[in-house]
Amino acid sequence: MQKQFNQFKVRAVCAIAAGLFFVNTAWAVDPFTVKDIRVEGLQRVEPGTIFGSLPFRVGETYNDEKGSSAIRALFGLGLFKDVRLEVNGDVLVVIVEERPTVADVDFVGTKEFDKEALKKALREAGIADGQPFDKALADKAEQELKRQYINKSMYGVEVVTTVTPIERNRVNLSFSVTEGDVAKIKDIHITGNKAFSESTLLGLFDLDTGGWLSWYTKSNRYSRAKLNADIESLRSYYLSRGYLEFKIDSTQVAISPDKQSISITLNVTEGERFVVSGVKLEGNYLSKEEEFKSLVAIKPGEAYNADTVAETTKAFTDYFGTFGFAFARVDAVPEIDRTTNRVAFVLRAEPSRRAYVRRINVLGNNRTRDEVVRREFRQFESSWYDGDKIKLSRDRVDRLGFFTEVNVETQEVTGTPDQVDMNVTVAEKPTGNLQLGAGYSSADNVSLSFGIKQENVFGSGNYLGVEVNTSKSNRQLVLSTIDPYFTADGISRSIDVYDRTSQPLSGQGGDYQLKTRGASIRFGVPFTETDTVYFGSGYESLTIVPGTLLPVSYLDYANQFGFTSNSIPLTVGWSRDNRDSALVPTTGRFQRVYADWGIAGDIRFVRANYQIQQYIPLNKQFTLALNGEFGWGKGLNGQPFPLFKNYYSGGLGSVRGFQQGSLGPRDSSDLSVGAPKKLTLNAELIAPFPGAGNDRTLRLYGFVDAGNVFKDNYKLSGPDGLRASTGLGISWISPVGPLRIAYALPLRKQPGDKIERLQFQIGTSF
Repeated sequence: MQKQFNQFKVRAVCAIAAGLFFVNTAWAVDPFTVKDIRVEGLQRVEPGTIFGSLPFRVGETYNDEKGSSAIRALFGLGLFKDVRLEVNGDVLVVIVEERPTVADVDFVGTKEFDKEALKKALREAGIADGQPFDKALADKAEQELKRQYINKSMYGVEVVTTVTPIERNRVNLSFSVTEGDVAKIKDIHITGNKAFSESTLLGLFDLDTGGWLSWYTKSNRYSRAKLNADIESLRSYYLSRGYLEFKIDSTQVAISPDKQSISITLNVTEGERFVVSGVKLEGNYLSKEEEFKSLVAIKPGEAYNADTVAETTKAFTDYFGTFGFAFARVDAVPEIDRTTNRVAFVLRAEPSRRAYVRRINVLGNNRTRDEVVRREFRQFESSWYDGDKIKLSRDRVDRLGFFTEVNVETQEVTGTPDQVDMNVTVAEKPTGNLQLGAGYSSADNVSLSFGIKQENVFGSGNYLGVEVNTSKSNRQLVLSTIDPYFTADGISRSIDVYDRTSQPLSGQGGDYQLKTRGASIRFGVPFTETDTVYFGSGYESLTIVPGTLLPVSYLDYANQFGFTSNSIPLTVGWSRDNRDSALVPTTGRFQRVYADWGIAGDIRFVRANYQIQQYIPLNKQFTLALNGEFGWGKGLNGQPFPLFKNYYSGGLGSVRGFQQGSLGPRDSSDLSVGAPKKLTLNAELIAPFPGAGNDRTLRLYGFVDAGNVFKDNYKLSGPDGLRASTGLGISWISPVGPLRIAYALPLRKQPGDKIERLQFQIGTSF
């Protein structure tokens, strides 16, 4: 039996070294009944883990096949670096050598990456504290670290992995990184170009050899993905200017021996420039050839333009989609005449089959409720597929402002040729804003401020806002809520309740107070997809608490309406918005009209305001934005227009370069009191920020502003006439909201105007 035991041991070890493949009759161990199973070599692994993996139990018959299966199963756990089976009489002995456990993972010399982010990445790869150590995984992690650095143009990086054994069969794992310097692009060359200069073509690239903003844009760091994008920009540039057969022959990227500089060379063949000779339609156009012809953007007599070809085929497929043909195929087939360098296009259409939408699936909304997305859809389940309604639905979901991305994909239903499912995939963004603040000054002593705004509270699509300020000079409590679907058919309801108290700072003199309390409710009724009519009412109480240095205008108001005045205004309004984006619009128009009518209370008045914004895309990079706002107010029943309903002008949002709200009439105490009429005109040329590439969240703009507030008629000149300014600004969609900074120079000003050249705000455009 001892001889048989030794033979089995030798054969088992040989089998493991051979790769743990199934061992056949070469084992030469006669089957026997297992009376006991012993496990040796365990340190941290529970014995139950071993017994649970064995394909046999005590009292069962052991044979060679079961032994081989047992070894494979135990190695498959990934917990052991050696496994042996030994037979001692009718007792089976399982001898294991555990893999060491990782006690700690550390990084030395990493500056480009955060250590916690690196640990998280390794944890996902299976290397973490408490996990069995695997040399193969460690080598893989080392290569992944190098790859991450190479992606950041740090080609000289060196990574050394150190495994330090410690007590209890554990190891400390350390990655020592020598990052080296960033390899920067030394030069970029294009060869083979004849029609356009190299400088013109390189101006299309995001990659460059560096500039004053390279520290921010990192445009002089090589990236394969960026180079591929630049190559596509180059290709698109030629294809949109007639070069139908343009091609890039080769791309060479060379790194210097010291791995500090990179040279890029593109070899191109321009080919000949082609002019479109004609366009004709072939195929099934549903007997609507004239309608389809009106969608053709390809112009005979003009240079070939790949953009207009793509625009035409997309317009055709979209138009087929409005009739339910979700699988329409449209091909633009060129017929090239190289002797005359002319090309004719044949637009071949096959509408295929009509389809209807079986199911709409909403994906990616981890917090937002399904109904918030579904109620914006105009394409319904079990209805014919309609491309226009699908696009409108996508745009409506996007305009909610809850998602950074909204994608709609159509998927065929297997086995049913006339059905499709629609997958609406959204990427949620944070929609809450929490502000906490505290301060101390000799004027206000200790002041606390708190604000919370949630545009999508509890994922319901509703808005809730609370603002609290305990400042001595400006105390306020404001509660706002908006339910966009107060009724199932989309009527919205807005409620505002507020209590504000303001008084001068101690250093300004005076101890009077101005208290405003009120509440309002407003409903919005959608009449079309872009038009909404608003109406509502409210109650407002204004109390002037007399004190020293009370402004003359406040005293005049009190003499007319009393130190406490109440008003009950009715509110009506209308808005139309077909901009492509609420935060970064590039095309479309926004209009709104609203009016307040004080029908009851101590003050009777009417006030109306009209605003229009127009966005005109000049090209893919530049947008011209125009804004006009007109306000008018009048007292009723023989009363003057109330002071605290006046319009104000000056600063961001009106005429930049002048102090906020400082334009217009002032009382004898030099306090700006506003006026019942307002005119504001703005023009902006919006461009990408230099070096920021296609980042739409960071833009540069030049502007011209004009406007003022007026007591009587609008005036263009004179001390009470229009003010004007010009300047430059930066807009940034920051994590806390749209941030705008402007530097302005007044063009039309008067003595006594309060100039403020540098201004900023977090809020909306203009």
